[in-house]
This record gives sequence, structure tokens and C-alpha cells, in this order.
Amino acid sequence: MSIEQKQAKRRLRRKSHVRKLVTGTPERPRLTVFRSNKNIYAQIIDDMAGRTLVSASTMEKPVRAKADGSANNKAAAALVGAALAAKAVEAGIKKVVFDRNGYAYHGRIQELADAARKGGLEF
Repeated sequence: MSIEQKQAKRRLRRKSHVRKLVTGTPERPRLTVFRSNKNIYAQIIDDMAGRTLVSASTMEKPVRAKADGSANNKAAAALVGAALAAKAVEAGIKKVVFDRNGYAYHGRIQELADAARKGGLEF
């Protein structure tokens, strides 16, 4: 087993211990966040039906155009949160359960969450 595989295995094990497993219901779907080095992705999922209701990321053209070229900073994360909240409110989703996916609640994750709250989501 290579060093990268060991590190990945250790990271997943740690993540399963640290992360409180959150499930989304039709009444309160799950807002989950994935953060990479270059981009940030967020989606609202109904786990009972197993489908994504709304999604937004820095890969989308409207968000990328407003992000001024950099998609891995707090301003870009705030744009993703605002875009996700606008799509969710349009789809009739007001209340969600926030799943930070094991990431610490600061920086880009916090900015995304704050922007989603300002956009009309409750969590």
C-alpha cells in the first residue's frame, strides 16, 4: 500500500469518527459542501429519495464570472452560497440541515453558510 493510499484511508477513518452523520428528509433536505483546492461545491439533497434537488459551484459560468478569476477564496464561496440559496428558494426549499462534510466551520465553509442564510435558507 502506497503512502497516498494510507493517508487517504486514515483521513476517511478520521472523518467517520469526527463527522456527525446527517440525513436529509423531504421536509429538511441536507445542504452538503465539498471543498477542493481549486473550487467549492454545494448541493441540497433529499436522502430519502436519493436525489439532488439544487446545486451550485464555482464551476458554473455565472458564479465564475462574478468571482474575478479566483474560485478558491472566501468571496467565491459566498457567491456559491448566495446562488444556492436563490435556487433553493425558487424551488420552494426554506429549511435545510447543514452538513459541513467534516470540514472545520471557518473560512470558505463559514462564508458559504453565511451567504446561504442571508439568501433565505434556515439552518
